[in-house]
Amino acid sequence: MKAIFISFDQAHYDAIIELLTKSSCRGFTSFGETQGRGTHTGDPHYGSHAWPSLGGAILTIVEEDKADEVLSKLKRLDESKPKLGLRAFMWDIIKSI
Repeated sequence: MKAIFISFDQAHYDAIIELLTKSSCRGFTSFGETQGRGTHTGDPHYGSHAWPSLGGAILTIVEEDKADEVLSKLKRLDESKPKLGLRAFMWDIIKSI
């Protein structure tokens, strides 16, 4: 199993849920509204008057054979709208109950 953490501009939310659904990744946890800024580029997402946009975050655990495909689809989504911002990180799940 692999964990994929996705941090994104709120505008990506519906597209990410559709992407996960079409990839047969049913389970996920959405962290709702998040605040932050990218490491190198992009505008801050603070929900303030100066920086009104907000982000979101999703954690999903997927079968190992689906993980690279999901990451590739997320990369294409990010590249289709680069000014919005989307980052995804993957790591191994050692144990679950």
